[in-house]
Amino acid sequence: MENHPCVQIQRRYPIGAELIGPNETHFRVWAPKAQHLDLVLEERVANDAKRIFHSLQADEDGYFSGTAGVGAGALYRFRLNDGENFYPDPASRFQPDGPHGSSCVVDPTKFAWSDAEWRGKTMKGQIIYEMHIGTFTKEGTWHAATEQLAELAHIGITVIEMMPVADFPGEFGWGYDGVDFFAPSHLYGTPEDLRAFIDRAHSLGLALILDVVYNHFGPDGNYLGVFSDDYLVREKENEWGNAINFDGPNSGPVREFFITNGRYWIEEFHFDGFRFDATHAIRDQSSEYIIGAVGRAARKAAGSRSIILIAENDLQEAKMARPRYVGGDDLDGMWNDDFHHSAVVALTGRSQAYYGDYRGAPQEFISAAKQGFLYQGQALSWQKALRGTPTFGISPEVFVSFIENHDQIANTGPGERLRFQTSPGRYRAMTALLLLGPWTPLLFQGEEFGASSPFLFFADIGDSSVRDAIRRGRAEWLAPFLSVTEEEARRRLPAPDYPDVFARCKLDFSEREKNRELYELHVDLLKLRREDSRFQQQIRGGIDGAVLGPASFVLRYFSKENDDRLLVVNFGKSQVLEPAPEPLLAPASGCRWETLWTSDSPRYGGTGSAAVATQEQWVLPAECAVALQPVSRK
Repeated sequence: MENHPCVQIQRRYPIGAELIGPNETHFRVWAPKAQHLDLVLEERVANDAKRIFHSLQADEDGYFSGTAGVGAGALYRFRLNDGENFYPDPASRFQPDGPHGSSCVVDPTKFAWSDAEWRGKTMKGQIIYEMHIGTFTKEGTWHAATEQLAELAHIGITVIEMMPVADFPGEFGWGYDGVDFFAPSHLYGTPEDLRAFIDRAHSLGLALILDVVYNHFGPDGNYLGVFSDDYLVREKENEWGNAINFDGPNSGPVREFFITNGRYWIEEFHFDGFRFDATHAIRDQSSEYIIGAVGRAARKAAGSRSIILIAENDLQEAKMARPRYVGGDDLDGMWNDDFHHSAVVALTGRSQAYYGDYRGAPQEFISAAKQGFLYQGQALSWQKALRGTPTFGISPEVFVSFIENHDQIANTGPGERLRFQTSPGRYRAMTALLLLGPWTPLLFQGEEFGASSPFLFFADIGDSSVRDAIRRGRAEWLAPFLSVTEEEARRRLPAPDYPDVFARCKLDFSEREKNRELYELHVDLLKLRREDSRFQQQIRGGIDGAVLGPASFVLRYFSKENDDRLLVVNFGKSQVLEPAPEPLLAPASGCRWETLWTSDSPRYGGTGSAAVATQEQWVLPAECAVALQPVSRK
């Protein structure tokens, strides 16, 4: 072991194993609980493991570091205070055998990137596609997923939001219980495979943003407490366990850990941004909120490349999408659950759990189009608390809207896709609203071709106590949605640790042809949004709306050239407006309205009916969305 106290080692990051020569690696770990700490190098010969111990040098503030003559592929662990147990690196770059196994030295310069001209993406104009690598393909690997990227780019997807990939224990899981935040999951392939996936996406014009979980660590395979008691604040809890120590005593190295993590994914994997999971569960009273700090460090790491930063925030704190100079966190987008909940109520009539705070009424969709969040400080009966803050002045693209995502499909209990819970006509109309609205649309994997595969909660947990706690927690959470007792919910819900539950969630791409009408619906809508300048624009004040009936409304997209667009949506029965005393229905002088697109086209399985707009009356087809454009009366 070589230690050079007088020589400054050039490192990219303050923690982890980094190659500093062809066959030389520098190790650095924060371990304030250790009086002394050993690097344990492992050489595997057949079934035997030879261990070589090297003492690391104590640095300031509880860090230990040192250099060893090993290169990429070397396996190692740490030993604290001459103990009998060996532990993986908290900042491991790869865990070939999972979180309980040895850490592996990785050479990030080995991969030959081809995206030097890639400039990234900004928020405006994007179509997001949420993907879970383990179920996106039958194989469940980055390599297999790479083969599908060209088709996603072809139909108009522009940004892939990858569900968490930080390594976690077991053979399958959603990824939100990750424990090795720097190590891409070994279940999906190698770090090289992930780099190849992203490189290929960039070549097709697709951006990749990573879902990161900075609100808790997973319960199984988390060895951080061995090294320090200061990663967590045990007297503060969120719904997943102890809160992370971002603002308490000795929180400096903890903050450094997460800020470094943000830089790392951007620099070494060329990710194009992040979706920050459940930011409402992060406790941080620091002068600089940790999510804002991570985001700013990530933008700096990206250099001239644009990245996208999106928050999931159940409190709907609009400040997250405001600039720092007005007290905000400099993020680009926020998930809009309000839109989803209204959409589900409009499509299904559900009123259980949090759906009881929504009516699915036309005005809710108009308000969502104009203001984003529906709750901006009003009371919720579901949570018995106030929800949201004002969104005035925030651009429409900030609000990421969806009718399906991983959580919301799973919250049905059986994991049933939304199209099976409503009529085909209403579903087509809602899809049109989603994909033509002024917000940023998000599709969940398979939604674009009407996937029949469910998306259930699945987690392969070996620890029986953790497994039982997860089952109880899911039953408690879902019982109100199913209108049953917790005990009944536990009996009815699929066990999340059963392999067949995971297997059932895998997509079947043959359904692109089997469900061709739904696929064409999505493809055509994405093309219309991309090519029509009115549906493409996302500007404050660029849209207005009016209620036309109990289940119908109109959105008007304004232009300076008297080339407005209308989107008329009717989730109910056929309706005749005679008279039609609504100024938003009036065409420009000398013009009349002509149907540009209708969700009731036979191409999508409809009857072919379309809105009839005359000077005397309007006829709104049942369960239909119609886009109209002005044409000259001449």
